[in-house]
Amino acid sequence: MEKIELLAPAGDLEKLKIAVTYGADAVYFGGEAFSLRAGAGNFTVEEIEDGVKFAHQSGCKCYMTLNIYAHNEDIKPLEKYLKKIKHIPIDAFLISDPGILSLVKEILPGAELHLSTQANMTNYRTAKFWYDMGVRRLVVARELSIEEIRKLSGKIPEDMTLESFVHGAMCISYSGRCLLSNVMTQRDANRGLCAHPCRYRYAVMEEKRPGEYYPVEEDARGTYIFNSKDLCMIKHIPELISCGIASAKIEGRIKSLYYVATVIHAYRQAIDAYYENPDNYTFKEEWFEELQKASHREFTTGFYFNKTTHEDQNYETSAYIKEYSFIGIVKEYDPESGYAVVQQRNKMVIGDEIEIFGPAPGFSSQKLSEMYDAETGEKLESAPHPKQLLRIKMEKPVAENYILRKKI
Repeated sequence: MEKIELLAPAGDLEKLKIAVTYGADAVYFGGEAFSLRAGAGNFTVEEIEDGVKFAHQSGCKCYMTLNIYAHNEDIKPLEKYLKKIKHIPIDAFLISDPGILSLVKEILPGAELHLSTQANMTNYRTAKFWYDMGVRRLVVARELSIEEIRKLSGKIPEDMTLESFVHGAMCISYSGRCLLSNVMTQRDANRGLCAHPCRYRYAVMEEKRPGEYYPVEEDARGTYIFNSKDLCMIKHIPELISCGIASAKIEGRIKSLYYVATVIHAYRQAIDAYYENPDNYTFKEEWFEELQKASHREFTTGFYFNKTTHEDQNYETSAYIKEYSFIGIVKEYDPESGYAVVQQRNKMVIGDEIEIFGPAPGFSSQKLSEMYDAETGEKLESAPHPKQLLRIKMEKPVAENYILRKKI
């Protein structure tokens, strides 16, 4: 049985390396332009070279997003950009615009082409069209059900595969094709600048009664009528695998390093457990609990099992649920002394109960008992300074890129 790919978001080079370290089979990233996440850190040409080399050393594939809908002024710069990255062994390009597709084929002949979910691919006739255009993987529209994906997988050519989002933020518009941001903020969602107005709070106002707001729902503060819950399919790994997708995609190129590590850590364990014993696979609630330690909204299974209803929206708030704080990341560890050099990411104080986890399953807990400034040796009671290097006594062995967190 060919193992399903776990595909991780890489908003910048540091997140790419964390995704690879925590068990991603592939990562997707954007350059400094031409992808739909302008708000992510994104990659310079030199960082793409570094990231691809690092990932390939671990057997991890790298997919580059070129999935904007291009305007005339984008074509010449894109042509120059493709020539600049031509020498980098990127494994595939994610594209939604047919013009960009033809340009990539012209400048990078032989490049593997994947169709972005922005192209709204929902049926086997459309799959055949894109296959004839040279596309060999389809990122299916989020609006497809498990059954629709299963039927689609049975009708596509043998050398074409399917990829589907399984976790992360959902878009109120059809596969992300949205004009709200353009109208309200003049930021083009289809060129990577979405302002997420679907997360705003709305009420109704009658034109002759300025300032008198009527709630859309029975709430005097208004309501978040477009605000979707987050997608989460970790409890349905067998169904995802059986429907024929080759790649399980995690959304989140603008999410934190901690988010990437936590989500990949949980899905890696669930997927590996399934393949170890498919016939007797049992979901462990601890994997779901692990996911909830990253910032998230309430969860939904989206369109996978039914058409969405009001239950898949959150009308009360667009705020994230955040129960844990990412407080540090291990940079070095001395097994003889038991001390780790930790880069601080949020405030920590002596006496804090902390959790530590790495790429291996599970996590450990301990009290923060000893902490020193790594440069001066000064003993510290608290560490409030961003990215301060600390020496911390660890009760159990750790390694570089292990993560420290604490309950808020």
